[in-house]
Amino acid sequence: MDTLEQLWAVDQLPHRMGIVVTEASPERVVGTMPVEGNTQVYGLLHGGASCVLAETLGSVGALLHAARAGYGVAVGVDINATHHRSLRSGTVTGVATPVHLGRSIASYEIVLTDEAGRRVCTARLTCALRAAPAPDPDTASGPAGGNAIAA
Repeated sequence: MDTLEQLWAVDQLPHRMGIVVTEASPERVVGTMPVEGNTQVYGLLHGGASCVLAETLGSVGALLHAARAGYGVAVGVDINATHHRSLRSGTVTGVATPVHLGRSIASYEIVLTDEAGRRVCTARLTCALRAAPAPDPDTASGPAGGNAIAA
């Protein structure tokens, strides 16, 4: 099972949060996530959920860049997010575009919008590009820890 397949395994966070990637290349990754089920105590979209969507999309782009360039895998080392507006329902769409695609670092800006196209959150993710880890002999799921995308 490769790293992208692992990302959407039923026991992984993106699957549990309902994230669906609709377009994926090193230059642009697009995905959606429902607000329902990803809210905080006040019924608003949880800021952490926005960060999970942003990190997932940016990590997919960084992983595809790393694979294309023969660098191995991408691991998140920094994420920051500014939350512009709240949502109580609907679907959030994220678009990740590269700020920098280098040999050891890939950085993405991820813009999340609501169904009306209004900006909900702006995030920036930096991933370090590393050699692929050896498979973990104790699991069938691949690298130790089961996730080569997020740190």
